[in-house]
Amino acid sequence: MPIKQRITPFLWFDRQAEEAAKFYVSVFKNSKLGKISRYGKEGFEVHGRPAGTVMTAEFEIEGQKFVALNGGPHFKFNEAVSFQVPCDTQEEIDYFWSKLSEGGEESHCGWLKDKYGLSWQVFPKILPQLLMNENPDKAQRAMRAMLQMRKIDIAALAAAQAA
Repeated sequence: MPIKQRITPFLWFDRQAEEAAKFYVSVFKNSKLGKISRYGKEGFEVHGRPAGTVMTAEFEIEGQKFVALNGGPHFKFNEAVSFQVPCDTQEEIDYFWSKLSEGGEESHCGWLKDKYGLSWQVFPKILPQLLMNENPDKAQRAMRAMLQMRKIDIAALAAAQAA
């Protein structure tokens, strides 16, 4: 029996909820767009959105449900919350890094912001093993190498650790 999701990330956008949901669904292969709800005439004095415009867009990535809200310009994303994308291969890292950073901004150590300002961490699943190696010198070499990277390079991390 499938486990029921108890917590759903609820993402606040100004006016791009449906666009963002469609974007995320296009990036992740095992994903789908869900229900779209629309603002009605009721509450216009509070929400200020014309009747018929998108209020929320539901979507799912890898079995994780999300809701995107068109709530206005009051709140913005920041790095205090991010989504991790663990990858098996460099090819996966390159793919997600390219897609998610397009129109956004690259940061350091596998972090980026997408074009909507949402932060992501694109990293190899092997990263914890490299950074917590039993040999502290090897772990520190891998850490030193990672701190100089924007997009994570698995081969460069392994080479730094082996040096």
